[in-house]
Amino acid sequence: MKRDVDYSKAIEIAENIYWVGMYLEGDPFQCHPYLILNGDESILIDPGSMLEFSETMKKVESITPISSIKYIVLHHQDPDLAAAVPAIEKLINREDLRVVTHSRMTVLIKHYLIQSKYYEIDKMDNVLTCSNGLTLQFYTTPYCHSPGAFVSYEPKTKVLFSGDIFGGIEESWEFYASDDYFEKAKQFHAEYMPSKDIFNFALSKIEKLDTEIIAPQHGSIIQRQYIKELIEKMKGLDCGLYIDEKYNVELLDTIKELQVKDETIKARESQLFQQSKMAEMGEMIGNIAHQWRQPLSVINTIVAIMKEKNLKDVLEQDDVAKKLHRIENSISYMSETIEDFMHYYKPDKEKEKFSLRKAVAKSLEVVRASFESSKIEVHVTGDHSLDIYGYRNEYIQVIVSILSNAKDILNQRQVIAPKIEIEFYHEENDVLLFIQDNGGGIPEDIIQKVFDPYFTSKHQSQGTGLGLYISKMIIEQSMGGSLEVNNHKEGALFIIRM
Repeated sequence: MKRDVDYSKAIEIAENIYWVGMYLEGDPFQCHPYLILNGDESILIDPGSMLEFSETMKKVESITPISSIKYIVLHHQDPDLAAAVPAIEKLINREDLRVVTHSRMTVLIKHYLIQSKYYEIDKMDNVLTCSNGLTLQFYTTPYCHSPGAFVSYEPKTKVLFSGDIFGGIEESWEFYASDDYFEKAKQFHAEYMPSKDIFNFALSKIEKLDTEIIAPQHGSIIQRQYIKELIEKMKGLDCGLYIDEKYNVELLDTIKELQVKDETIKARESQLFQQSKMAEMGEMIGNIAHQWRQPLSVINTIVAIMKEKNLKDVLEQDDVAKKLHRIENSISYMSETIEDFMHYYKPDKEKEKFSLRKAVAKSLEVVRASFESSKIEVHVTGDHSLDIYGYRNEYIQVIVSILSNAKDILNQRQVIAPKIEIEFYHEENDVLLFIQDNGGGIPEDIIQKVFDPYFTSKHQSQGTGLGLYISKMIIEQSMGGSLEVNNHKEGALFIIRM
């Protein structure tokens, strides 16, 4: 949208926000100071160099006394933006005048011999709030094009003062940008922004703002209807290092290589998890078989007795009823076993607070039959009031995996009086679970490898080497805890810290 504007006067671009710059005829590098009118706490933004000093002060005076300015915002340290500040300070003549900038720029700005104290945005939660409630929000845009660069957003009018970002070099300068503004702005950004990645990081912050007007230090003022499309075009702009063709090619090759490696890692992890699920399924079936062995034996015995009595014609009605009742009880137990195992091995979708004592009890229920057949004694001690926040079923799976490994070692080494001790307690902000066996410990040359994928000390037909690897991933990556192992007293000691 083209408008006729009188550059000899201050121009109001939003409510109480004015352009107070100077039009330099034939200069493609126009510089723009702005004034936020706010009583005796008015704000001057990027006041410029001595080239514009007289004209800028004249425009400010046409709106408000120079002495009403309390804040001078400097988005970066370049002379075209900051050189006139010492002269402006003298005109304002206020002890409470503050230069608003980033602490990374004060070390450079001081060389202009600025006398006022600094309001360093990064030390003030990136916000400036005046006594009447007017607020400026600051968003850092590092290296665009200064290490301490930032943009300022006034939420009431939704005006963004963008510093060098969205600036333009224009031979045919227009006060308000039109739909071809990207063509006028791309040269400036290609030359002044250090890289596409850094520039896009800044744009990602800006595009989240609800912006009516962008007021850059250079170029043209951009209205809402052009902002979204302009940002999208800016994202694809090659700038800074990207202009160097060799760098660009090397970077693209590196990105492609990283993508291939990332896909390879994801495929490997998917394969590991699939194999882990198959191993878990085998473990589950094995444990179900242990649980079912006794009730199946009971049913088989009852059926054999009933058949024998039936052949001898001595089967009585009451006897049939009692035997059928026992069969029903055994079948019910088997059905409950299936339900329990399906529940224990089903992943949780959401974290929850759960009882550590109950999680340990459920884990022991899963391995109960196999432990009984191996005659392994289990001793559990701990604070029964302890809770954990996380994935309950996954946590149970980890305990089951550790217990199953301990059982296999105790059986393999034919330990006399095999036992496992489980202890849990609270230590400062952590909840610890200790699982210790008396199997003689883990050889020192392999103890650092027990959590590696595919590592197993068992016979190939007995282990996949994934149980402890997946357990460590669950505890450390999914639940934010730690899982470690060392040798202690009579055997191995696994420690889960949450």
